[in-house]
Amino acid sequence: MKRVAALGVATAILLAVGCAGAPKPDGAIPAEGYLSDEVVVQLTNAVPPAPAPGSVADIADKGASARLVALEDGDRWLLATAHAELRPPLALQHFDCALGVRLGSAETPALDRVMARIFYDANSAAERVKARQARLRPVGDDPNRRACQTLTPAARRSASYPSGSAAVATAYGEAFAALEPDRAEAVRRIGHEIGVSRLVCAMHYPTDVAVGEQIGRDVAARAVATPAFQADMAAARGELAAARRSGLTNPGCAAERAALAIPLP
Repeated sequence: MKRVAALGVATAILLAVGCAGAPKPDGAIPAEGYLSDEVVVQLTNAVPPAPAPGSVADIADKGASARLVALEDGDRWLLATAHAELRPPLALQHFDCALGVRLGSAETPALDRVMARIFYDANSAAERVKARQARLRPVGDDPNRRACQTLTPAARRSASYPSGSAAVATAYGEAFAALEPDRAEAVRRIGHEIGVSRLVCAMHYPTDVAVGEQIGRDVAARAVATPAFQADMAAARGELAAARRSGLTNPGCAAERAALAIPLP
């Protein structure tokens, strides 16, 4: 218990220190993405339906989710709590350790705008699919199941398939990989681990996350290829380079590494 408590404090620092930078004004975040509505429709029409209740896939999902109860209140649970924030610019700091920088310690308006547009595209695609599904979340199927975030009754009963969080996180990882190819593997891993965090939080089942990740990859591939994204890359890369030259890194990286090393049950 002492190890968990100590590491839990360090994991909390990862979130608290990482978020020390002042949030940018809402007006700086564009309410549009890189993709047209037609492209989003094309991508989402190809997404298969959720597993049918009682199917082999559904039963496997529910068994896997039930095993994750063992992680409640541990270090991986605390990291999952931090990962619940996925709105830019604060969510970009989940990638601090993978990038070797401390985002939030410097102004990054171009990077914030790029990722806000990526967020819009990935979230829009996931929500479009979710609107035609009726699968409950683990916390909706089991009213006694704990979530690692505060939920309203409506949010507890909201649709689980696909995971919009996994779609957004994966799209962030792909966009960062395009901006920083030398760190592609590391940033993609964090995008995936944020999806895993949604399993730990009992907000999604494994199939929800896997399909959300595919949506994120598909959205990012199309978004990164747009002339608008290509035009934004130079400024965003310049801001990442400036953040790296500052020499500041997130002091919670050791806690993150330890939490991510914990095997899933």
